[in-house]
Amino acid sequence: MDPIKYFTFSMIISISGIRGILLNRRNIPIMSMPIESMLLAVNSNFLVFSISSNDMMGQSFASLVPTVAAAESAIGLAIFVITFRVRGTILCRIY
Repeated sequence: MDPIKYFTFSMIISISGIRGILLNRRNIPIMSMPIESMLLAVNSNFLVFSISSNDMMGQSFASLVPTVAAAESAIGLAIFVITFRVRGTILCRIY
């Protein structure tokens, strides 16, 4: 197994996630989607490190990443609802 290909793939996903956060600052739900893609990149890194080092620790961490993503989604939805109730819109203003 050549881990360089997988690390390159996860690096591309991470860079596209950072780019998505920096370029899409107008709408809050659109801003949260690149965070999910960066979690996917971290998850793939855990799996590749686990397989390349013959250790189960990375796979156990990779099983915990969807839990973090679910908690982030729940908190994000609560923030969206509160923002919509207070402001009447979920668009972000950049000064």
